Amino acid sequence: MRKKIVAGNWKMNLELNEGIALATEINQHFSTTPLNAKEVILCTPFIHLSMVSKLLDAPGLSAGAQNCNDHRSGAYTGEVSAAMIKSTGAANVIIGHSERRSYYGESDELLAAKTTEALHNGLRVIFCCGEVLAERESGIHFEVVGRQLEKGLFMLAEGEFKKCIIAYEPVWAIGTGVTASPAQAQEMHRFIRDLVEKRYGKATAEETTILYGGSCKASNAAELFANPDVDGGLIGGASLVKEEFCNIVKAL
Repeated sequence: MRKKIVAGNWKMNLELNEGIALATEINQHFSTTPLNAKEVILCTPFIHLSMVSKLLDAPGLSAGAQNCNDHRSGAYTGEVSAAMIKSTGAANVIIGHSERRSYYGESDELLAAKTTEALHNGLRVIFCCGEVLAERESGIHFEVVGRQLEKGLFMLAEGEFKKCIIAYEPVWAIGTGVTASPAQAQEMHRFIRDLVEKRYGKATAEETTILYGGSCKASNAAELFANPDVDGGLIGGASLVKEEFCNIVKAL
């Protein structure tokens, strides 16, 4: 049975003390309100990662980074390697977030290299895919998502692929307050699962966790999560507010 997961992406928010305080509150909440079979991941800025990794001790909680470099080490000023992330105690890393693709021009080929490096260092990858508004309006959204997965993720052997989570981000819904309808979310998640089945087989497709990321909040989470192929969420702004975030997890 595939895992139900809510991952919080703090993006470039919260100074060190603020981040530690939020992570502590979330950890305390899930220490007294067990997640049972569910899982929660906090993907923090690099400055928080070591401390957050150490303080998260409630069952089902783990930390993750928001990006990594595709090289092991070297003269790459300002970059952080997967090995460095792993050394903090973090277990996860987001690869291919739409903001990385659009603001920093990260290609499918680069993301494939980052994914390979992250897995080589024992990190679980949250691999993001999704279309912009113009692509959806042009009717090529399935083609775009299929290409992103084919070039960035499906080069993996099945054993390595099983260490990955897929997050679908309708880019037109990120930070805009606009949310894909439950039907739109289910349609794309089903499409993604069908692609996984074609590449890796039905058993692996049914085990693959596919998250929804696009203005998911406590008020709409239950409706989105009720879809059979939506296995949780990659949460942006709402993950910065403890009560809101915990209520999203509760809806799963």
